[in-house]
Amino acid sequence: MNIINFAANKCKHCYKCVRTCEVKAIMVKNEQAEIMPDKCVLCGHCLQACPQTAKTLISDLDTVKGFIRDGIPTVVSVAPSYMGLLKYKTIGQVNAALKKLGFSQVRETSEGAAYVTGEYAKLLQEGKMENIITTCCPSVNELIEIYYPELIPFMAPVVSPMIAHGKLLKKEFGRETKVVFLGPCIAKKREAQDLRHAGYIDAVLNFNDINRWLEDEQVVIEDCEDIPFDCPDPAVNRLYPITNGVVNSVLATEKGGDGYRKFYVHGMTNCIDLCKSMVRGEISGCFIEMNMCSGGCIKGPTVNDESISRFKVKLDMEETIEKKPVDTKVYEERAEGLNFHKAYLDRSPKDPMPTVEEIDAILRKIGKTKPEHELNCGACGYSTCREKAIAVYQKKAELTMCIPYMHDKAESLSNLVMETSPNIVLIVDSDMKILEYSAVGEKYFGKTKAEATQMYLYEFIDPSDFQWVFDTHQNIHGKKVTYQEYGLSTLQNIVYIEKENCVLATFIDITKEEEQQKQEYEKKLDTIELAQNVIHRQMMVAQEIAGLLGETTAETKTTLTKLCRSLLEEGSESEVR
Repeated sequence: MNIINFAANKCKHCYKCVRTCEVKAIMVKNEQAEIMPDKCVLCGHCLQACPQTAKTLISDLDTVKGFIRDGIPTVVSVAPSYMGLLKYKTIGQVNAALKKLGFSQVRETSEGAAYVTGEYAKLLQEGKMENIITTCCPSVNELIEIYYPELIPFMAPVVSPMIAHGKLLKKEFGRETKVVFLGPCIAKKREAQDLRHAGYIDAVLNFNDINRWLEDEQVVIEDCEDIPFDCPDPAVNRLYPITNGVVNSVLATEKGGDGYRKFYVHGMTNCIDLCKSMVRGEISGCFIEMNMCSGGCIKGPTVNDESISRFKVKLDMEETIEKKPVDTKVYEERAEGLNFHKAYLDRSPKDPMPTVEEIDAILRKIGKTKPEHELNCGACGYSTCREKAIAVYQKKAELTMCIPYMHDKAESLSNLVMETSPNIVLIVDSDMKILEYSAVGEKYFGKTKAEATQMYLYEFIDPSDFQWVFDTHQNIHGKKVTYQEYGLSTLQNIVYIEKENCVLATFIDITKEEEQQKQEYEKKLDTIELAQNVIHRQMMVAQEIAGLLGETTAETKTTLTKLCRSLLEEGSESEVR
């Protein structure tokens, strides 16, 4: 099941998510960023970094509303970070407000934290582990299981407070009851689905979800009545969401001293640095509280309110929460028969690694043939060019992610077009200032590129068509324009480029074609005149022939008439005799 939704159409080739991701769990495929679930530790940094909101968190809010709408008993486990993230006068108002939304019970996840604290105290007293890394933060657990499996023996084999609380609530209310976790964490979603303890948490909400729901239902927490939580006081375990909160909880709970040095680390970069140090064997005999979020859970990935100061929240919580342990007897009775053990696994990816020769071959494809060509600028998201080449080999990245290479390539291609194009290419801005001018323009207009780019278009040709394209944003295609002063005939295409608010024009020289057409036209006129002369002479001859034929016919007629008369006269004389 996806946890972070990705809108590919919003991804704009900025690679900011790749640069932000410390573990490089984002691949670029077909020029689009994709999260690799098997490598993602769900720190949520990419959600916060994406300038195009191409990544969004999938919400369980509709699922939870469905539970309540269908009449299913639904209990909400509220992470202790609510004390710094929700606005209320008394904590009982939070209980009342959430019950108005339809939850049958509202309980504090700190109950579960009390059991986790107890398990940590046992490990400290046993003293069998060389180092003990707390396993409350699921992102830290993911980081170690995927990227630093050598440290798994140092991970406290204990479930998180959320899972411990889910087990307790399912035991108390029955497996058919739905348990919903409310907190600021994204990684809790995957943790809830983990087959090692699946079924104890049925949905995960964040405080943005709950605030939106409260607003829709017109419920204001500060206006609600004060209804105390229906659970024993979790006491010091409410400190879990702030830095050093786990350590303080353990110190308040354990009986007697132990031989471990205790410290806390927060923020992804610091967590990774510590892991590397531990892999090198530099840390020993320590109990280490690790939290992926800088400042602890109160500044989790779904906390977008800039007005919330982690420093103020930490000070306020440390001042108001008494550092005392829970009533051990009460808590032990309630959890009788529950097991809070968890085994952590090596989930490290087995990505193929290229040889030095294969890395060099990839680098050569983007023009990096010498060490000095490897700029290591980090624009692609990888620290070095060689790291990026390895990612290309593993199909996590693409060659075209190298911004300096693509810039040089685009620049060289652009220059190549402007220098070698047989056509005149012009780009002008709204003031008709010439921005680009191809080298061939000097041949026709007598202006070099350096000269032309300091001029306005109207200084050597009529800009009327250009201005019309600017004003109407309509393009002109295939228009014939002749510049008599330059002895130049052109076929012009003039287009408006909205993104740059400029006009691009290409002039094709058709002077020779036009001259040929003119010559052919003149030949046609000569041919027509010749034909007309022939016709005229033929008509004259015909008329002369007709005249001669007419005269001959008349003479013949006269002669024959005379002959007929003569014959008739001879016949009459014979009859008389």
